[in-house]
Amino acid sequence: MRQRILLISLLLVATFAVPPTATATATQQSSCSFPVSKVDATGTSVTLDEEPQRVVTLSPSAAQIMWEIGAKDKVVGVTQYASYLKDADKKANVSSTGESFANIETVVSLEPDLVLAPNSVSKKTVRKLRDTGLTVYYYRQATSVEDVYRDTSVTGTLVGECGGAKKTVSWMKDRIGTVREAIKGEQRPDALYLFYGYTSGKGTFVDSIIQTAGGNNVATKVGITDYKQINKEVVVKQNPDWIILNDQDPTVPDETGYQNLTAVRNDRTIVVPIEYMNQPAPRVVYAITNFTKHFHPDAYAAANATITDATAETTTDSEETTTTESNGQPGFGVTSVVIGMLGALLIVRRWQ
Repeated sequence: MRQRILLISLLLVATFAVPPTATATATQQSSCSFPVSKVDATGTSVTLDEEPQRVVTLSPSAAQIMWEIGAKDKVVGVTQYASYLKDADKKANVSSTGESFANIETVVSLEPDLVLAPNSVSKKTVRKLRDTGLTVYYYRQATSVEDVYRDTSVTGTLVGECGGAKKTVSWMKDRIGTVREAIKGEQRPDALYLFYGYTSGKGTFVDSIIQTAGGNNVATKVGITDYKQINKEVVVKQNPDWIILNDQDPTVPDETGYQNLTAVRNDRTIVVPIEYMNQPAPRVVYAITNFTKHFHPDAYAAANATITDATAETTTDSEETTTTESNGQPGFGVTSVVIGMLGALLIVRRWQ
């Protein structure tokens, strides 16, 4: 059964801008040409004869990719879950209720040259959109940072932003390379992600983030797969070294068992924006690097010291949101709002 919780009203800091690289933009752009064809998750060869000027994204992860590769001006429609992106409020809202995730009539009315659909959207919805004559690219499921590299590159190729995509992927690989260097030979601490009593186990994007950052996912360790509730007694017995939270549920439960955990008593809780955790898109790098800084501070500092000025960990138009080691309080000045929960089930697919 699909597990889902509906969260509304995301508030986040301004859009991240990709640091420059030494590669010439003109050279990168020359490799982006049309017509272009890419086979998507349905096995369909999606062909674009000309560079699209009007793009609709049916997931916040696809929207985030468009923003990061410098293609946001081509976006004419987004879902409500992309509201945290700068100027997303100026785009049409194509969200719908139920299984479709998207209002087909609204999407069609925008006359897009291309629709970018996440794997969480049903194939039935994709077929309906294609039946109207629209060109739809259906992403494969993303469960790792390597999948984000893939999706970023494919998106850049489809929308005519090859240079921006290459720069973004290059930046991501540089930062993840530093992380991989830092965690070599290091003892992995146990970390647990908590979200309204649920956690992320084996086979999830969150599990991949924790593992990549140099931690052991407690949920996977105890045999949890997918997104499921975790029993308090199990948490107490495992006594994780770190507790990971997101800004939609930024506090550890105020119960004796949780408050006596080593991680809580030692102020080893990390709060990150939910968009960094649950969306397979470039900003996941911020979650990974911040976890590594907390899990392996000395090793990360040593590895990071070898980075040249050209690839140093900086941002331009916006700043990286910092995480905190605190009593469960977010380390940034934005108040997050959770208006609704449908049932008591977690959905990460909605945020992809």
